Amino acid sequence: MEKVFDSNDFPARDALSAWAEATADAVMPTSFKLIGTDVFQGWVSTMPLGAVQVSAMAYSSYLTRRTTKLIRASDPEILAFGVTSSGPHVIEQNRNRAAVRPGDLLLFESSRPFETYADGGCILMQFPRTLFPLAPRHINQLICRPLPGDQGMGRLLTGFLTHLAEDSTSYTPHDAVRLGTVGLDLVTATLAHIMEREGDIPSDARQRVLYMRITSFIERHLGDTALTAGEIAGAHHISVRSLHRLFQQHGVTVRSWVRSQRLERCRRDLADPLKRHMPIQAVAARWGFPHPADFTRAFRALHGITPSDYRNQVHHHGTQAGTQS
Repeated sequence: MEKVFDSNDFPARDALSAWAEATADAVMPTSFKLIGTDVFQGWVSTMPLGAVQVSAMAYSSYLTRRTTKLIRASDPEILAFGVTSSGPHVIEQNRNRAAVRPGDLLLFESSRPFETYADGGCILMQFPRTLFPLAPRHINQLICRPLPGDQGMGRLLTGFLTHLAEDSTSYTPHDAVRLGTVGLDLVTATLAHIMEREGDIPSDARQRVLYMRITSFIERHLGDTALTAGEIAGAHHISVRSLHRLFQQHGVTVRSWVRSQRLERCRRDLADPLKRHMPIQAVAARWGFPHPADFTRAFRALHGITPSDYRNQVHHHGTQAGTQS
């Protein structure tokens, strides 16, 4: 994410007009009117992912309008899919009025007028409408309707957007395009599931979404020592053979992927100062390594150092840095 606007960088009298200019470039041109305050406060950060863009933003209370005149002047012809992160939001478009709460998902578009009351924050993913594989007549049914972001495909999409908004990783252009494809696949799968039109999803997108569903399931069950390929496959109504084939397409085996995720969670806990006094065997058991000796061997093979030495090294360096500062 790259911050493209922060109201703290502007005099109070100029902040709202600067926000309007920044969001016109980052999202689409709209007009703004403050509600209940004379001073606007907010920020927006963006992450380009090929033809897709993710934006995270926060703002004080305002009313925004996208009018027919603004659409005629500039229409990027995009769909925007957002998750509300905080505060109340009300939007009217396509003769629908939606009051969304934190965690709700919402779809709207740039080519029709809309009016929004907003106070809080959201994460927004936008993409050209021409890239979306579902028929317009089906999509129109869901424009400006609150959708659940805490269950099923919606939860997976919310997690994806939240992770991008909080992630500090620098991605290569190729990685960014792949992330854009994944995001578009997740939006497609979420809307298709709600409309019960999963059959309309292109087969390659279905496979990518299935892989994400499965890896998300595994991540939620890493502490289960009884987690097997059979259990994973059964939870997703596919054969074990199909499961192995799916992971092979991503250059890994099911077993190696599960093991690598467990080791990474252990490494994070060992480096976490809040868990500094948790016994190493408890850290290992928490993430699916019931036998300390097996964990030590696996950790040393991956990192070239024992878990205890790694923890001591990380916290020793952290203590030194704190002392010097």
